[in-house]
Amino acid sequence: MKVIPTAMADVLVIEPTVHRDVRGFFLESWHEERWTALGLPARFVQDNHSHSMRNTLRGLHYQVEKPQGKLVRVVSGVVFDVAVDLRRSSPTFGRWVGETLAATEQRQLWVPPGFAHGFYVLSDFADLLYKCTEYYLPAGDRALRWDDPDLAIPWPLLNGCPPILSAKDAAAPRLHDAPTYA
Repeated sequence: MKVIPTAMADVLVIEPTVHRDVRGFFLESWHEERWTALGLPARFVQDNHSHSMRNTLRGLHYQVEKPQGKLVRVVSGVVFDVAVDLRRSSPTFGRWVGETLAATEQRQLWVPPGFAHGFYVLSDFADLLYKCTEYYLPAGDRALRWDDPDLAIPWPLLNGCPPILSAKDAAAPRLHDAPTYA
């Protein structure tokens, strides 16, 4: 397993060792002892699967109570995946990092607690699996506006078309109006 830092020290790209042969491939997508040895959280309590069509943007989501860390991987398709630091005490508060994740590359993104997370689908369809460090808490569910000018995320919108959004994401507040973490 290879750990690659991003522009924000807490957000990491994980490249698992992939064993390929004529039959296909095999990889360990998570290994508790290896994560613990790297000093990363190793307790996950919930696995999620998201299936989305091209031009769908999901996010930017977070929980105000019991913030979730997420280990994200794409098992089919390609997405532009984004994490936004919502920790006011952090030197990177309000900054974001984005990575293109493709099923063919097997890379994963570690999004720590205290970050909002979202992704935009670049392929016909995409399936994401992600492990969470906390259970989903509907009462604490929040979102940030995907096109907040203060964040200025350059989403790679296909043909410049507006993305497909949920009603919640379309009505999400900007960062300066949203609850954040200490």
